Amino acid sequence: MQRSTITWIFALILAAIVSIAGTLFYVGGNPRRKLIISTTTSLFDTGLLDIIEDKFEEEYSIDLCFISVGTGLAITHAERGDADLILVHAPSKEKTFLEGGYGTCRKIVAYNFFAVVGPETDPANVTGLQPKRALLRIVENCRHQRAKWVSRGDDSGTHTKERELWTVAGFNWTSIRDEPWYVEAGAGMGKTLQVADNLDAYTVADMGTFLKYKKDGIIGLHALVAQGEELLNVYSAIARNPTKHPHINYEDAIAFIKYLVSEEGQHALSSFANEYYGQSLFYPAVNILEQNDDSTELQWMKKYAFIDGYECPPEFWNNHPELYT
Repeated sequence: MQRSTITWIFALILAAIVSIAGTLFYVGGNPRRKLIISTTTSLFDTGLLDIIEDKFEEEYSIDLCFISVGTGLAITHAERGDADLILVHAPSKEKTFLEGGYGTCRKIVAYNFFAVVGPETDPANVTGLQPKRALLRIVENCRHQRAKWVSRGDDSGTHTKERELWTVAGFNWTSIRDEPWYVEAGAGMGKTLQVADNLDAYTVADMGTFLKYKKDGIIGLHALVAQGEELLNVYSAIARNPTKHPHINYEDAIAFIKYLVSEEGQHALSSFANEYYGQSLFYPAVNILEQNDDSTELQWMKKYAFIDGYECPPEFWNNHPELYT
C-alpha cells in the first residue's frame, strides 16, 4: 500500500475520532461543561446525589462530577481550586471557608438529625436519653469495659459534630480519644457504621446514612438517641470564589445552587426514597428559611447554622442578592 494511501486512511480515521468526540462533547449543539462538586460521604453514600445528578443533567448541559470525602477534605479540595462547589455540613468550617476568601453564596439546602447509634443490647442503657446524659453514661460504661465507642476520626462534618457533643457533655475530646475504649475508624460514615457494628459499639451517625445501611441489612445497629437540638444536622452549598482560581466554573456552580433551592430541587431532596425508608432522609430547608417564623426548626437552625446572624453574610453574596431576597 502506498504511503499516500496510508496517510489518507489515517486522516479519515482521525477525522472520525474527532467527529465522535465532538458528538460526545456537544449534545443538541450545546457544550457539555463539567461542574466538580466536593461533598461529604453522608450525602453521597445514601444515593441522593445520583438522583439529583440525573434530574439536573436532564435540564442543563452540565456534567456533575462528585468528589466524596469528609467535610474537612471536601473544603480542602475547594481551597486548592480542585472543586467548583462544596456541599457540606459543618457550619464552623464553612464560616472559616467564607472568611478565608474561598467561598461565596452559601445557601442552606437541607437538614436532618444526627443520632447516637449502638447495639440492640444497649449496655449503657441510653435509649431515649438526651445527648449529654447519654454520652455521660456511655463513657462510664466504656471505662468499666462494658462498651466501646467508634469515631469517624476524619475531620468530617460528623466528626466535628461528635467533638461538639463531647464538649457539651463536659469532656475534653483530645483526652478521651487516647483512652483504650475510644476507636478511630479514620473512614467515611458507611465504613464507620460497619466498624461500630462489628465491635458492638456506639457511634454518632447522620440519620440518612444510618437508615440506608440499616434498611439494606448492612448493619444491625439501632438509633438510640435521636432527639434534641444538639443533634441538628444542616447541609449547605457554597460556590468556590473564582478570584484566586480563574479556572473555577463559577457560573455553573451558581446554577446548581439555584437548582437545589428551587421547588424542583427541594422536592427531590424531600421525596428521596420515601417509600423505601418510610420517612424522609432529608428535609428541605428553603421554605422554613423563607417563612422566617417562630418554628422550633428555624430557631435551632439560626442558632446552629447561621453565620454572624445570616444564612450567608452579605459581604459574601458576590453580586447574587437574588439568592437571599
